Amino acid sequence: MKYLDEFSDPDLARRLLDQIHAVTTRPWAMMEVCGGQTHSIIRHGIDQLLPEGVEMIHGPGCPVCVTPLETIDRALAIARRPEVIFCSFGDMLRVPGSHDDLFTVKSEGGDVRVVYSPLDALQVARDNPDKQVVFFGIGFETTAPANAMTVHQARRQGIANFSLLVSHVLVPPAIAAIMESPTCRVQGFLAAGHVCSVMGTAEYPPLAERYGVPIVVTGFEPLDILEGIRRTIVQLEQGRHELENAYPRAVPAEGNPAAMAMLSDVFEVTDRTWRGIGTIPGSGWRLAPRYAEYDAELRFEVDDIRTDESPLCRSGEVLQGLIKPHECPAFGKECTPRNPLGATMVSSEGACAAYYAYRRLDLVAAGEVGS
Repeated sequence: MKYLDEFSDPDLARRLLDQIHAVTTRPWAMMEVCGGQTHSIIRHGIDQLLPEGVEMIHGPGCPVCVTPLETIDRALAIARRPEVIFCSFGDMLRVPGSHDDLFTVKSEGGDVRVVYSPLDALQVARDNPDKQVVFFGIGFETTAPANAMTVHQARRQGIANFSLLVSHVLVPPAIAAIMESPTCRVQGFLAAGHVCSVMGTAEYPPLAERYGVPIVVTGFEPLDILEGIRRTIVQLEQGRHELENAYPRAVPAEGNPAAMAMLSDVFEVTDRTWRGIGTIPGSGWRLAPRYAEYDAELRFEVDDIRTDESPLCRSGEVLQGLIKPHECPAFGKECTPRNPLGATMVSSEGACAAYYAYRRLDLVAAGEVGS
């Protein structure tokens, strides 16, 4: 409760906003990388309180949202197998594949279970030696250490009926891909604090230098985000492009060495496809060869997948920051949280879900807010 109170203080928020207005002399566009930051920005109306011309572009930092369609379809194919117990975090169950989702598979008799930790899935494997237990391992660098530890434990304990369907993606290559896009409008980044708490900050100064953009590591509470925005605008106004850590209470520069050692042991870097964006070189992890026997894709031979994305869904443009969610014609009509067309409407960190939950479409229609 301490940080919830301290970092939501309205008087301090007003002071930060006054400082942001005082220092801003021209329009700026910055991207918050993480979907958790997007939800905080939209929930608290932070984007509406900024100086005119200062725009928050919502980035692709929602792991559920960027999990590629072919990986979802592979998960569905594996989960339908009678010998499989398929375990996942709950936010993946309603993510649409080409034709259905994991809830549909469960309703048709598939053994699909919600767990709260990959280690829970490992326990399911211990308890069901006659079944193949698969855990759907998605996420950015934040969730990867727990998944790596689970595979490490499975091998150490000789649990042969466990495997991991891996879809881990990495933030720094995504920032590079965004900056190299011909449609890029981003002039600064709010980096995801929880990612940096694992990986540290060493990867970001070269990106700031190469692309001439400030990168400010930021938390998720309103004051964290306002301070991150303030520092970013100060750098932009001064013509600087540096890494700053505005989240030191959670992010040491060196990150978490034990977690990084586990990641280095279990995973290796690979190219990854991002849903709605495409393939970004070196932007993901896969299991290292010494752990290949725990790779669900290899164990179940689900490479021959043909995908079919909804033609109405423009979530890829949302993830790239090219449009705001309410600018998609299907938003709030054909696409709702109950009947989502894309993952950005499903995920608890998705930009479309944030706009829907906090009634941005209603307010825009009423002329109360801008885009």
